[in-house]
Amino acid sequence: MNDILPDVTGTWRYLESIVQEIVESYGYSEIRLPLMEHTELFKRSIGEVTDIVEKEMYTFPDRNGESLTLRPEATAGLVRAGMTNGLFHNQKQKLWTSGPMFRYEKPQQGRYRQFYQFDVEAVGYSGPDVDAELIIMSARMWQRLAISKISLQINSLGTPAVRERYRAELVEYFSGVKNQLDEDSIRRLEQNPLRILDSKNPDMQAIVDAAPIMLDYLDEESAAHFAGLRALLEAAGVTYTVNPRLVRGLDYYSHTVFEWVTDALGSQGAVCSGGRYDGLVEKLGGRATPAIGWAMGIERLVALYEVSGGEAPTSDADVYIAAVGEGTLERAFSLAEELRDSITGIRIETNLGGGSFKSQMKRADKSGAAVALILGEQELADGCVGFKAMRSTEEQISVAFDQLAETLKKKLN
Repeated sequence: MNDILPDVTGTWRYLESIVQEIVESYGYSEIRLPLMEHTELFKRSIGEVTDIVEKEMYTFPDRNGESLTLRPEATAGLVRAGMTNGLFHNQKQKLWTSGPMFRYEKPQQGRYRQFYQFDVEAVGYSGPDVDAELIIMSARMWQRLAISKISLQINSLGTPAVRERYRAELVEYFSGVKNQLDEDSIRRLEQNPLRILDSKNPDMQAIVDAAPIMLDYLDEESAAHFAGLRALLEAAGVTYTVNPRLVRGLDYYSHTVFEWVTDALGSQGAVCSGGRYDGLVEKLGGRATPAIGWAMGIERLVALYEVSGGEAPTSDADVYIAAVGEGTLERAFSLAEELRDSITGIRIETNLGGGSFKSQMKRADKSGAAVALILGEQELADGCVGFKAMRSTEEQISVAFDQLAETLKKKLN
């Protein structure tokens, strides 16, 4: 787990604001969720035979002996919240949430045991149109942030019936090469053979590559859904690659799955991933409800933005007020508040801790402020301030208190 320090939080806030702005422009609304849920929620939704549930969850008993888990992902909690609060009863919902998630896994670049995600979900929509909208929305993020080192992979997992037929084919295939499987794959063979396709063991890759392909087993409904998605993406100019080995790591997916991947951060890795989970609401005790969503790791987004040459807008001060002499600090404080009242969003630092005129001007320069306002005893008596442009060679001028707000507006704009 890592600290996110002030020198990078400006970039985090900027990127989060851009993503939020884009998501809400498509009609999605925010929902805020607890950090903890009952452990059973994740076992039922994610699947007991997954790396997350088996190896990565932070699970502990509370004082009543109930098993609680720090959320490893957001979808299950969002669905639970929707069911608990009646959000899905004869309704469709377009929702987003963000915040920390927790998984006990090997830390690597852009991936920590406490990590942050932005999560977007559409519940109650069954067609490929909403699948396309969510993918197109994510493509708009990369365009807005000038991120080009990223590509889209898509696949279809079909209906539950299709997956069951495909599962039987995988069991037969992998059983024939069982003596070549690693320990994890042998354990998953009878319980969830699709997870074998997700193996990260390089010694398993040739075996996985030779396995049957899900797309060859799609029924008419699944094939039509996938074809509809592809047509909409192509119409929108979104380039993609069909990856028949893309299965995602959670059991609740069906039909569309997708990942935005990059190799700009070292080894190829996913930055934004998602898919359709039409059976999850019913699995958790609700009515059969179609749904789809994606999640994006904010650490990886920040890293990708930076290697793509992106820079967040500065968080430097606009104005620094230096106060030297008897009675000037009190007027500096009241002047700062008057300016905040008059100019929306202005960033003002008032010199704290005293100091000589020279030391205060050094602090003004270090603050990055565009303008320093200098208030000495003579200025206080004359009802004005020294107005010094810090980032140009303009001469210092005197500005009356009652003209200061207008002068600053012109200078800062």
